[in-house]
Amino acid sequence: MSTAVDSNPSSEPVMMPAPQQKRAMPGWARGMLWAVVAIGVLSTTSYLTGMNTLTSSNTAQTALRLALPILLAGLGGLWAERSGVINIGLEGMMILGTWGAAWGAYYGGVWVGLLAAIAFGALGGLLHAVATVTFNVNHIVSGVAINLLGLGVAKYLATLVFEPLSGNPRQSPPVPKFETYSATGLSDWLGGLEDAQRVVLSDVAGLVRGLITQVSPLAMIAILLVPLSYVVLWRTRFGLRLRSCGENPVAAESLGINVYGYKYSALAISGGLAGMGGASLVLLPGGADYLENQTNGRGYIGLAAMIFGNWRPGGLLGGAALFGYSDGLQLAGGGQAVLALCYAAVLLLGVIVVIQLIRRKWIAAALGVVGAGILYFIYWSNDELPRDLIPYTPHFVTIIVLAVAAQRLRPPKAIGARYRRGEGD
Repeated sequence: MSTAVDSNPSSEPVMMPAPQQKRAMPGWARGMLWAVVAIGVLSTTSYLTGMNTLTSSNTAQTALRLALPILLAGLGGLWAERSGVINIGLEGMMILGTWGAAWGAYYGGVWVGLLAAIAFGALGGLLHAVATVTFNVNHIVSGVAINLLGLGVAKYLATLVFEPLSGNPRQSPPVPKFETYSATGLSDWLGGLEDAQRVVLSDVAGLVRGLITQVSPLAMIAILLVPLSYVVLWRTRFGLRLRSCGENPVAAESLGINVYGYKYSALAISGGLAGMGGASLVLLPGGADYLENQTNGRGYIGLAAMIFGNWRPGGLLGGAALFGYSDGLQLAGGGQAVLALCYAAVLLLGVIVVIQLIRRKWIAAALGVVGAGILYFIYWSNDELPRDLIPYTPHFVTIIVLAVAAQRLRPPKAIGARYRRGEGD
C-alpha cells in the first residue's frame, strides 16, 4: 500500500491502493497452450494439403520412439549443466550406453541391458567429472575427448566381444527387446475415429492413438523422468543445492555445500541418463541391434533440445517431441510429408507474428514474416524435397530452432566456469 499526502498539512493522509502486478502464466499452462496450437496447425495443414501422414498414428508412434533417446540425452545435459558443467560428451556417453545395452541384454535380458547401459554411461559422466571438476580441464575440450573415447572404447569392446559371436566387429548378435503394451479398447475406438477422416477429431485421435499403442516400459520410464527431474531439482533440498553450484559455487561453498560432491553426483546422473538414451536405440522394438555409430548425432540434438527448453524439463520435453516428430515424419511420409511440414511452419510463424505484433515487437514480427515467406516459397516451388536432404530433416530443425530460441535463453550463471575448492575463503 502507498500513501498520498495532500498539500494541506492539516489534511488526513489518503491511502491509495498499490498497483497489482499481472501474474505470469505458469510454465505448464504455456506448454499446454502451445501444444494445442501445434495440433491445430498440423490439423489445418493436413486438411489443406491432403497429407494425412502429418497426424497419423503411425507417425506419432514412430516419433515417440525416435524422441526417447533425444529426451533422455537432453535430461542428462540438464542435470549436468544445472550443476555448472557443460556436457558436450553426451554423444560419447550414449555410445557407451548402446554397447552396454547390447552386451547386458545378450547375456542377461533387457533389464540387465538397461542397467548396463546406465552403468557405462555413468562411467563416462564420472570421467568427465574427473577432468572438469577435479583437474579443471576446459569443459568443451573434455566433452569432445569423451565423445572420441566413447567411440573408440565401444569399437574396441565390440571387436573383442561381438566379433566372435556375430562375425562382425561393427554389429552385435540379435538381442532381446522390450515388450510393448497398448490400451486396446481405447486404441481401437481411436482407430475408428481416425479412419473416419473428420477434421480435427481424426487428427487428434491419430496422434493420441500413436502415443498409447505399443508403448514400451522404457518409454514410460523416460516420460516419468521429466516430472521427476523437475521435482528433484526444483522442489527438494538436494536439487536446490545442486542448482546453487551452477549459479554461484563460491557462495554455495560458503554455506557449507560440498560443491565437488554435487557436481560429481550430477555428472554421474547425467551419464546414466545418456546411457539410457543409448539403450533406447538398442532395446526398443523396431530399432536395430547394436551398430557402430548408431547414435548418429542424437547426443548433440539432445543438447539442442535442452537449450531450446531453456534448461527446464518441460521445455526440454517439447524440444524432444519436436525433433522426434520431424525425424519420424521423414521416415513415415518421405519428402512430400516434410514439404507439408514447411507449410505447417508457415502457419505457425503466422501465429507467432500476430503475437509479436500484439506485444509491439516489430523487429521480431518482421523476421517472422520473412521466415514465413522463405518457407512458403520452398513449399510452392517444389513438388517433393530431394531425397538426399530428407534424412537430415532433424538437423535442419535443430539449427532453425536454436536460432529462434537464442533470443530468450537464460543458462545457469556459472555454467562452464572453472572452480577450485576454497576460492570463497
